Amino acid sequence: MIDPKAFLTGGETDMSAPGPLDVGAEEGAWLLELAASLVVRHSRDVVRDPVAPADPGTGQIRDWLAGFDFRTGRSAKDVFPDVLDALHRWGVHTTHPRYFGLFNPTPTWWGVAGELIAAGVNPQLAAYSHAPAAVEIERHVLRFLAARLGLPAVADGCFTSGGAEANLTAVVVALTRRFGAYAESGVGGLGGPPVLYASAESHLAWLKIAHLTGLGRDAVRLVPVDDRHRLDVSRLRRLHDADVAAGRLPFLLVGTMGTTGGGAIDPLPELAAVARDWNLHFHVDAAWGGAVALSDRLRHLVAGVEAADSVTVDAHKWLSAPMGAGMFITGHPDALAESFRVSTAYMPASEEGARDPYVTSVQWSRRFAGLKVFLALAVLGQRGYAEQLERDVRLGMMLARRLTETGWRRVNETPLPVVCVVHPAADALGPEQSYAWHAAVAARVVAGGQAWISPVRLAGRAALRLCLTSYRTRSHHIEDVVAALDQARAETTPPPP
Repeated sequence: MIDPKAFLTGGETDMSAPGPLDVGAEEGAWLLELAASLVVRHSRDVVRDPVAPADPGTGQIRDWLAGFDFRTGRSAKDVFPDVLDALHRWGVHTTHPRYFGLFNPTPTWWGVAGELIAAGVNPQLAAYSHAPAAVEIERHVLRFLAARLGLPAVADGCFTSGGAEANLTAVVVALTRRFGAYAESGVGGLGGPPVLYASAESHLAWLKIAHLTGLGRDAVRLVPVDDRHRLDVSRLRRLHDADVAAGRLPFLLVGTMGTTGGGAIDPLPELAAVARDWNLHFHVDAAWGGAVALSDRLRHLVAGVEAADSVTVDAHKWLSAPMGAGMFITGHPDALAESFRVSTAYMPASEEGARDPYVTSVQWSRRFAGLKVFLALAVLGQRGYAEQLERDVRLGMMLARRLTETGWRRVNETPLPVVCVVHPAADALGPEQSYAWHAAVAARVVAGGQAWISPVRLAGRAALRLCLTSYRTRSHHIEDVVAALDQARAETTPPPP
């Protein structure tokens, strides 16, 4: 226990003076101006620097951090630039126009500003009554996106930390809809083992989700793909029939709109029909590809998503919001509310006609993640986003054409801007030899600093993967990465002809 008398007399007792964290608005303004100037400088300078360091520099990073023992403070004038320099020196620059990697974007400046405003105002989005404007702003964005996807007007949802949390939400909602006993008894009270189906090329967060929810990883049926890397419906039917015969309980079918490896679009209309026939919850993981719904010219690519029971879209992918801004949307708002219902005396009373976010989300306390998306949409508009998306698709076509012209063979089929290619001679080798050669080429490109690309396996076949992720990428950056690939190919021990 604390001795109040000794504690109060053992140090500073003038409680009318500001505390050590209260530096005042003037100092705060100076700190934000310093941070903003450093971020702008980084954005300007990164274009001239290598996309990635030659090596991670782990030892150097730890030596640098040893200088921060946190016993005493240091001037922000020294600390802020030091940290920005460390981030600049030791990390892959996903904001670089020659980053052709995973779905990591260059964030819009509207989104960056949104992060600052959200952090400064710091609304708490657990209870509606604490932040009605923030909650309504987020739901306005979700309703707009739901309408573009063709979902029902009653659709509701939540912002999430990312696609994994959004897909976790889909599994919980699907279990709640399918099994009345799940909410109270869990998976052990269902009378059989539940199973779900997703493409073998889908994002394998499903395995982690099955582990987290108590389904067990064996509950995930990764359905083989066809020659276009799409979920094979005939094999799905065989798996489903075997599961039913064995007493398992199918409850969820997942379609992917833009797989991570090759950008494949599963046959969504056919999967929707199958899900209806089998009484399964149909979820579409459109974390990356769902963005095309903002373009009238590309919107047809998401045909079938309107029949989904729920959808995942990540704004921090193709909509270029800062990390993280996942979104879960469902046409079954009551099932969403039932999935996360809870009552406690210490939370403020609910507002009439407005659900509290903490009862429609995995999260409880939550930051205002949707503001950065709202600001970009409000300033740029849907048409501005459509123009950027269509530009990216054209650049992807240009990249595929240029790689083909220089002797690479494309092995994925998608209208989305992700291009997977092989060296024909290496492709003729065994899977492991082919992967080793393609990985060596990718490593040489990355080490050279001219671009960031990655090796990938598509249905077991080794390839090189290049994806348009930055709105700063232009045609001359396409030529740069093609040249870097050609040089790396020439310098890597060639496979037999």
